[in-house]
Amino acid sequence: MDAVRIISGTAVPLDRSDVDTDQIIPSDWLKRVERTGFEKGLFSEWRDEPDFVLNREEHAGATILVAGPNFGTGSSREHAVWAIQQYGFRAVVSPRFGPIFVNNATNCGLVPVVVDAELGERLLREIEADPTLELTVDIDRRTLEVPALGITAEFPLSDSIRHRLLNGLDDIGVTLSHADDIAGYETTRPAWLPTTA
Repeated sequence: MDAVRIISGTAVPLDRSDVDTDQIIPSDWLKRVERTGFEKGLFSEWRDEPDFVLNREEHAGATILVAGPNFGTGSSREHAVWAIQQYGFRAVVSPRFGPIFVNNATNCGLVPVVVDAELGERLLREIEADPTLELTVDIDRRTLEVPALGITAEFPLSDSIRHRLLNGLDDIGVTLSHADDIAGYETTRPAWLPTTA
């Protein structure tokens, strides 16, 4: 996983609430064996609508997805996070996320930015009015900024998740960061205990 420190760019306003993981990436896409190509399935059922927000040219190249409340509910599927990332988004802003989605997102390096409902609604309206509006997510400071509007808002991010994102540590990376302690333990471990070697 790559380290994530600052994400700056334009945003896509997904003005829908209660978006579950099956809407993010329909279950048909879960049959894929490889871990690439999921961007084609992102909101695929909605993308059939010509006026769907991801189909609009003015939002091409956006790196931040701004959604309504209750984003990422439903079943646990990392595929939803992979689809969002492979499409080019590095952060998702919403007043509320499904807890399993947050866990999957932070494990993969996608930043979930929780804002209050009033700010979430304002961001949707402002981005709809001006698709060139730039947002900045600062993981170290735990802030979302919209300089053109004078907005600076803090968002919750635990110290451990912040550390993981800033250092690019997935679950394996966290384990490997304790390699010396593990090696030290293995030298004192009784020989009669089972091993994996």
